[in-house]
Amino acid sequence: MSGASSSRRPSFSLGHASARALGAIPPPMLVLVGVVSLQVGAAFAKQLFGMAGASGVVALRLSFAALILLAVWRPSLRMDRKTLLVVAGYGSVLAGMNVCIYQAFERIPLGAAVTIEFLGPLAVAVIGSRRKLDVVWAVLAGLGVFLLSRVEGGLDPVGVAFALMAGALWAGYILVGAKLGSRTTGGSGLALGMAFGALVAAPFGIAEAGTSLLHPAVLVAGLMVALMSSVIPYSLELEALRRMPPRVFGVLMSLEPAVAALAGLLVLGELLGAWQWVAIACVVAASVGSVSTTKNEPKDTGAN
Repeated sequence: MSGASSSRRPSFSLGHASARALGAIPPPMLVLVGVVSLQVGAAFAKQLFGMAGASGVVALRLSFAALILLAVWRPSLRMDRKTLLVVAGYGSVLAGMNVCIYQAFERIPLGAAVTIEFLGPLAVAVIGSRRKLDVVWAVLAGLGVFLLSRVEGGLDPVGVAFALMAGALWAGYILVGAKLGSRTTGGSGLALGMAFGALVAAPFGIAEAGTSLLHPAVLVAGLMVALMSSVIPYSLELEALRRMPPRVFGVLMSLEPAVAALAGLLVLGELLGAWQWVAIACVVAASVGSVSTTKNEPKDTGAN
C-alpha cells in the first residue's frame, strides 16, 4: 500500500476530524483562506528579520510547523520508495522556496517579491492550459504582475534574483504537491514533507542566526509565523490540490501578489501607488474569471 497510511489511528483523531472538516469546504475557498493566512504571516515574519535573520525565521517556521503537523497527524513511516521520494522532493522544494522568498523579502517590498515569485505558478497555468480562455485569464493576471512590480526607485537585483528562484520552486511545489496529495492520506504526507523541509532549512537558519533562534521572544514569534504561514495555508492548499488540477490552482494563486501587497500595506506600511491598485484589480479579475469558468469542468487528475 502506497503513502503514509493512518488506518491504524482511531477514527475520532484530530487529524481525521480536520480532514473531514476540510473536505466540506469548496476548494477555491481553501485556496483563498490559505493565501490570506500565508501573506499576513509573511508580513509578520519580515518584522523578525532583525532578530533572527531571514533564514533563521524560515528554520523556525518550518520546524514549529513540522512539530505541530506531526503531533496532529502522527504519520506512519511505512511507505513505498516512490512515496518516500515524493515526500523528500516536496520537503526540499518547500524549504528552498521559503529560503529564497524570505531572502527576497529582506531586500525588496513584500508585494513586489511575491509578484515576481508568481511568475512560477503563472507558467504552470499557461503551460498546462487546454483552452484559450485559460490563457486569457493567465495573461490578465500577468498584466497585474507587471503593473504591481513597477515599484518606484527600482528593485535590488539580488532580491529580484531570489524572488525568481522562489518562483521556479513554487512551480515545482504545485506539481510535487499534487503528487503528494495523490499518494498520501489526510495530512500525513504534508507532516512528513514539512519535517524533511525543516531539516533542509535548519543549517541555513543556524548559520545565519546562531543562538538568537533560542531567544524566548523569537521562539514565540516563530511559532505564530509557523501557524499562519505554514500549518494553515499548506494544509489548505494540499487539500485543494487533491480536488482541482494544478493549472487551475496556479491561476487561483494569482491572488498572492494582491494579498501580499495589501499585507505589506497594513502590517508593514509599504504604500501602494495608483498603478499597483489597478494591478490588484487585474489579478482579482483573473482569479474570479478562472473560478467562474472552470467550476463545472470535469475534474482533471493534474500531475500524474
